[in-house]
Amino acid sequence: MTSEQLQSGYIFLVDKPLDWTSFQAVNKLKYKLKREFKELPKKFKIGHAGTLDPRATGLLIVCTGKFTKKIPEIQDAPKEYWTEIKIGVQTESYDTEKPEIQHQDFSHITEENIHEALSKFVGEIEQKPPIFSAIKIDGERAYNLARAGEEVEMKSRKTTIHYIIDIHIDFPLVSFTVGCSKGTYIRSLAHDIGKELGVGAYLTQLRRTKIGDFLIENASEKYLDNDYKFEDL
Repeated sequence: MTSEQLQSGYIFLVDKPLDWTSFQAVNKLKYKLKREFKELPKKFKIGHAGTLDPRATGLLIVCTGKFTKKIPEIQDAPKEYWTEIKIGVQTESYDTEKPEIQHQDFSHITEENIHEALSKFVGEIEQKPPIFSAIKIDGERAYNLARAGEEVEMKSRKTTIHYIIDIHIDFPLVSFTVGCSKGTYIRSLAHDIGKELGVGAYLTQLRRTKIGDFLIENASEKYLDNDYKFEDL
């Protein structure tokens, strides 16, 4: 790899670790590239094509140079996630960021109930983003308002769930693979599945496995390692 290649355009498939923000991952990659390729311009272009929550892992596409123009096209591509939810309990953030609340008895829920509930979410659906999200309300991030204790009203939006497959049930945990359109909040999907079951649910694990034709199998955490060298790419 050369600095000319990076400026002409390169796509890194990063396997984002748990508890990293997408911004942190891009910044770390940019820092490492500029340290290794000192001839890169000060305003070297680099950016990611779709945010992953800190509590999610998996495929983060990072584009450099002229390939940053491809970001909108990649963002529009369908996504796939391996998902695990826990039923019978909720959290304010719809994931593991906040503590468990509202425990409910789920002993009456059967595997058939789970399959029926999941099938209802395939197709075009309406969902409300979590209040702990980066969506702006009157210029302020929703999560900042929520953390300040303000009441946040999120507007419903349409999204499409293309498929829910590979369902595995080990009560209270349910895992599955979901294919969806851009802008889908899997945290909201988990919450809504819990609502459909009548016992609540929240997202315990999320791993992005696919964006368009880009696969997690071709991604790596190594690009973020301090000792990794890019010269052999």
